[in-house]
Amino acid sequence: MNASGAAASASQPIGDVKRLPILISLMIGAFFSILNETLLNVAFPELMVELNVTAPTLQWLATGYMLVVGVLVPASALLVQWFTTRQMFLGAMFLFTVGTLVCGAAPHFSVLLIGRLLQAAGTGLMLPVLMNTILVLYPPEKRGAAMGSIGLVIMFAPAIGPTLSGLILQSLQWRWLFFIVLPFAIFSIVFAFIYLKNVSQPTKPKVDVVSIILSTFGFGGIVYGFSSSGESHGGWASTQVFVAVLIGAISLLLFVLRQLRVKEPLMDLRAFRYPMFTLTTVLLVIMMMTLFSTMSLLPFLFQGALGMTVFASGLLMLPGSLLNGLISPLTGKLFDKFGPRALVIPGMVFLVVIMWLFTRVDLDTTKMVLLALHICLMVAIAMIMMPTQTNGLNQLPQHYYPHGTAILNTMQQVAGAIGVAFFISIMSTGQGRYLAGSSNPTAPAEIAKAMVAGVHNAFVIGLGFAVAALVLSLFIKRTQGPTMK
Repeated sequence: MNASGAAASASQPIGDVKRLPILISLMIGAFFSILNETLLNVAFPELMVELNVTAPTLQWLATGYMLVVGVLVPASALLVQWFTTRQMFLGAMFLFTVGTLVCGAAPHFSVLLIGRLLQAAGTGLMLPVLMNTILVLYPPEKRGAAMGSIGLVIMFAPAIGPTLSGLILQSLQWRWLFFIVLPFAIFSIVFAFIYLKNVSQPTKPKVDVVSIILSTFGFGGIVYGFSSSGESHGGWASTQVFVAVLIGAISLLLFVLRQLRVKEPLMDLRAFRYPMFTLTTVLLVIMMMTLFSTMSLLPFLFQGALGMTVFASGLLMLPGSLLNGLISPLTGKLFDKFGPRALVIPGMVFLVVIMWLFTRVDLDTTKMVLLALHICLMVAIAMIMMPTQTNGLNQLPQHYYPHGTAILNTMQQVAGAIGVAFFISIMSTGQGRYLAGSSNPTAPAEIAKAMVAGVHNAFVIGLGFAVAALVLSLFIKRTQGPTMK
């Protein structure tokens, strides 16, 4: 189907569809599925004792989650074209709800892991459906506000996860982390069943089994390898990590070559012919790396160097993350009115300054300064992320929407996995180097200073990424629709 044909077929019924109930249906489901990504991590110490498992084993609850999402998102481009909006959303929420119930009732670790993987399958299918539906529902000149609403959910949900988890665990058992989410997940299914309408017709393209296999091993290997590098004995030198990344890299190369040759690719990489979409992809990868350099490093700084509790560090990071979510709809509206350059370039300048200030943090830095820095960081990210993403997707013809959303979501998952492993590795190396030169490496004061030194090293690299993103942002231009055939 060509671009004009796809647009015509999809635009016919859209005028009769009420957009707001559909958007609310999708946002409710997305909120609770994304919330669950960060809800469980705080409970890990308690789970280790109750389930009688080691930390590396328990870490599979997080690594397995990322792995399933990383594998499923690329396939979503095909699934979105095979099933209706209602089928995809309700199927994703059903998987998530069943997984939540299994987790809550899990008698031992293996059942809990199965439940988490079911939850991850639901989440992996949710985001592409959410973004693809908004691209179909809203014309380019109104997409900024709608995508900003998604930004509210994507940032707000994981932001309150650790804090909410800490509050629940103060008075209730870890199972309530799932039992409290369960009624909301069921409500989301009922609400969507009543209000969610189909906004696109399945075209049912040919299923390329070889591409699915290569995609699974490619993205799965990369995500698993980088995610497990911090857990494996030997780190990056671990055979497990090396083999996983090597298999992933080779499979990914073969996957890319196949997508450029087959008539109906699983993930159509010809979307990269559109310059603003290509720029968006590169910028988002760099931004995810920068974001994870801070989101993964700050808890180490707060807890390892400054001696804060998990709950206290979660509270310190909560205001910035909440503000990021709350102003995302505003930045979306400003994007619709003024275009990307008015937001993205100042946001990038702001980001570079903040990352530089993070490299100056030490043991004497007050909590108020850290709070202010984190708030400024999250405001800068709100000015950059959704406007950049919306601008890039706006340039694509409609038949590329499933592929464009799948590409961006996949690259963000991969960048997230690589970012966490990469920056924690830099931090650990800097920490080890400081202690190696210390006269008393076992002293608590020296250990705290070593943590700060390691975090500094990682923030310097993060600053480099931010500067690179600023240079690239100077080339961003407003797009209103496809400019190529």
